[in-house]
Amino acid sequence: MSLFWLVVIVLAIALVGYVVGRARALASAGGDMRDLHSLPSYYGANVAMKAAVPAFLILVLWLLVQPFVIHSNISDMIPEGTIGEGSSLGLVMAEVRRTAEGLENAVAAGQISDDFARNARSDFTDITTRLKEAGQIVTSQITQPIMRAAQSYRIMLSTGNFYMSIVVLLAAIAGALWGIRETKADFRARNTVERGIQVILFSAALIAVLTTLGIVLSLVFNTVEFFRLYPAMDFFFGLTWSPSFSGRGGSSELGILPLLWGTFYISFVALAVAVPVGLFAAVYLSEYASSRVRAVAKPMLEILAGIPTIVYGLFALLTVGPMLLSVFGEDGLGIMKAGTAVMTAGLVMGIMLIPFVSSLSDDIINAVPQAMRDGSYGLGATKSETVKQVILPAALPGIVGAILLAASRAIGETMIVVLGAGAAARLSLNPFEAMTTVTAKIVSQLTGDADFASPVALVAFALGMTLFVVTLGLNIVALYIVRKYREQYD
Repeated sequence: MSLFWLVVIVLAIALVGYVVGRARALASAGGDMRDLHSLPSYYGANVAMKAAVPAFLILVLWLLVQPFVIHSNISDMIPEGTIGEGSSLGLVMAEVRRTAEGLENAVAAGQISDDFARNARSDFTDITTRLKEAGQIVTSQITQPIMRAAQSYRIMLSTGNFYMSIVVLLAAIAGALWGIRETKADFRARNTVERGIQVILFSAALIAVLTTLGIVLSLVFNTVEFFRLYPAMDFFFGLTWSPSFSGRGGSSELGILPLLWGTFYISFVALAVAVPVGLFAAVYLSEYASSRVRAVAKPMLEILAGIPTIVYGLFALLTVGPMLLSVFGEDGLGIMKAGTAVMTAGLVMGIMLIPFVSSLSDDIINAVPQAMRDGSYGLGATKSETVKQVILPAALPGIVGAILLAASRAIGETMIVVLGAGAAARLSLNPFEAMTTVTAKIVSQLTGDADFASPVALVAFALGMTLFVVTLGLNIVALYIVRKYREQYD
C-alpha cells in the first residue's frame, strides 16, 4: 500500500470515529446534550484524535527507523572487497539504493517481472543487461555484490512497508474503538481533547528544533564522507576551484577560498547599496513623511520584497549588465569585459534587499517612545539632531538586526548570482570581473545526474556546512556587539 493511501485510510477511520463518537455521546444522554459533560463535538474529536494521533506517530517513527535497520542489515551483506580505494561503505550503499530504485521502476513499468527482480539466483549479466536496456541503471559502477544487495534491499523495503501498513491501520482501529468505548455522558471529553491539543501544539513547536537538527546532521554526515575522499587542508586553504567530472573526480582542485571571496564581495556590494538607501528611506518615512506619502511609499517599497529572485536575475542580465558595460566596457572606461560581474549582481541584490532594511528599520524607529523625542525637542534640539543623537542610537540594536537579516539574505542568494555575476571562481579585487558564490556552486554541483560516489558531488555538502558555520559565526559576533552596546546605552 502506498503512503498516500495509508494516510487517506487513517484519516477516513478518524472521520468515521468522530461521527460515531458524537452520535454515541448523544445516545448515552438520551438525545439531550445538556446531560453531557462536554459538547458532543468534543466526544467525536476524542475518538478521532485517539484514532489518528497514535497511528501517525507510529507511521513517522517507522519511516525514521526503517532506513537505519535496512541499512544495517544490507551493509553486512556487502563484502569488504567491494569497497575499493577512494570509496566508502556509505557511497557503496548509495549505489545499492539507486540500483534498488532501478529494479522497482523496471518492475512498475512492466520491463521485468517481480519474481525475476526478487530472485537472487537470477543471472547477474541478464538482469544487468535488462536494466540497462530499460534505462534503469543509473550508477556508474555496478557489480554482482551490489546487485544482490539491491535485490535484498528492495525485498526488505517492500516487506517493511507491508508490515508498517498493517500496524498503522491496527493502531488506528484500536484507537477508534478505545475512544468509542469510553464515550459516555459523564466522560470528561473536553479536558482530554484540550490536553491532547496541548501535546500536539508542543510537538509542532518541537518539529522546528528537530528539523534544524536534522538539517545540520545531514550536512555533517555528508561532509564527513567528503573529507574521507578529499583532504580538508586542500579544501579550506586551496586557492583554486577546478572540479573534474572525469572518473570519480580524483583530479579535482576544490579550494573554497575563491568561492567565499566571491560570496562576501558580492554581499558587501549589495549591503553597500541596501543599507544606506533602506535606512534613509526608513528615517524619512517615520520622521518626515506625511501620512498620505507614507501610505503610498511604504507599500511601494515592500512590493520589491515580493518580486521573485529569478526576475531580479533577468533584470541584472538584460538591463543592469548591459548598462554597466556601456559605461565601463571597451566603449567606455575599458575596465569591464562582460555584463556579468560582481557589480552587476551586487547592485541588483542591493535593490532586492532595500525593503528588508527599510521596512524593518521603519517599524523599529516607530517603536522608539515619543517621550524621548519630546525630551530632545524640549532641550532645544532640532529634528535632524533628534534623529541622529536620540532616535537612531535608541533603535540601533533593532537596526543591526535588520541589517543582519539582509546580510543573511544576501549570502544565501543564488539566482541573481547565477545570472548576474557569472560562474568564474577567482580571487580578484576588480568589481567589474565575473565571480561566483558558494550557493551558486552548490547548485551547479548537484544539478544533473550527479554521482554521489564522487567528491565533485559530495563537495556541495561541505560547501553548505561551511556557509552555515560562517553565517552562524557572524550572527554570534553581531549579537555580542548589540548586547555590549545595550549595556553601555542603558
